Amino acid sequence: MKTIERILPTPAQEQQALAWLSLLHDQPSSGDQAMFSQWLKADPAHAEAYAQAQVVWEMTQVPARTLADEEALALQGYLNAMNRSRRASVRRLSGALAMAACLLLMISLGSGWQPSRWIDDLGADYVSAPGEIRTVILADQSQVTLDADSAIAVDFSGGERHVQVRRGAGFFSVTHTGEPFVVDAEKGQARVLGTQFEVRLQPHGAQVTVLSGRVGVTADKNAEQQILAAGQQVAYGEGTAQPLHLVDSEAQLAWRQGWLNYYKATLADVVEDLRRYYPGRIVLLNDELAQRRVSGSFPSKHPQAVLSSLQGVLGFEQHQVLGHLIILR
Repeated sequence: MKTIERILPTPAQEQQALAWLSLLHDQPSSGDQAMFSQWLKADPAHAEAYAQAQVVWEMTQVPARTLADEEALALQGYLNAMNRSRRASVRRLSGALAMAACLLLMISLGSGWQPSRWIDDLGADYVSAPGEIRTVILADQSQVTLDADSAIAVDFSGGERHVQVRRGAGFFSVTHTGEPFVVDAEKGQARVLGTQFEVRLQPHGAQVTVLSGRVGVTADKNAEQQILAAGQQVAYGEGTAQPLHLVDSEAQLAWRQGWLNYYKATLADVVEDLRRYYPGRIVLLNDELAQRRVSGSFPSKHPQAVLSSLQGVLGFEQHQVLGHLIILR
């Protein structure tokens, strides 16, 4: 019996196949089609590379559309901030961004072009990269530890010390100078009354967790202030604060030592955290799976190992595409 040996394409041939795939999805001319036919016949490895590219393309279309919609929203927010009336233009960009996002995912650009992160960083004074825990000393000697993939802006003028959390989370150890120290996040504020605390952005607001001392939290400028003591936490969003409650603040803030701790958290929340530690993109496509509950303690430096561990428990499918995109379904 004769064995058929599979022909493996080179990385260069794989990139050529992706380029051809992109071209053929964008109204190619008859000349383009003829050149593609010649390229395909020139080497058996070309056909194998193109077949692989088609599989990857099909697998990444759904997450690419998701990412493209996110980036279109981020672009719209940026244009709104610049006082430009360009809503229709950004909506038209969404379709083009879907293909662009798909290509970025496919050619191993990892996080690719992410307007939301770029806009956050544009106005930030301190930024941490995905997977990086960074500690900075402010001008007043206060210390801020940034969680991975976070950004803050600092303004020590007008008789108050203001820090805005633009992305991610920051843990604050404040030096007392006599001037108020205020952390702005979304529309709310955390005003220091002598403390160590974390402010973390959430999809529709922010969460404040106190390790020591006290913090006064308001959901917006017209809301009543809530006073948090050590071991207490409150979340707020859209001008409304939830009731404050007791937490194990040491466990909640263990990310500073490289650990992520969960008790009956949704997989969607765990994946959201892991995204800050992974240099590419993680896309969760199954809504039912997203609501499954997870408990445990996981090392933040190894997000892929965490996902593999959860896969063994929850039984979901995990696909890694060209080293930088993880698809869960």
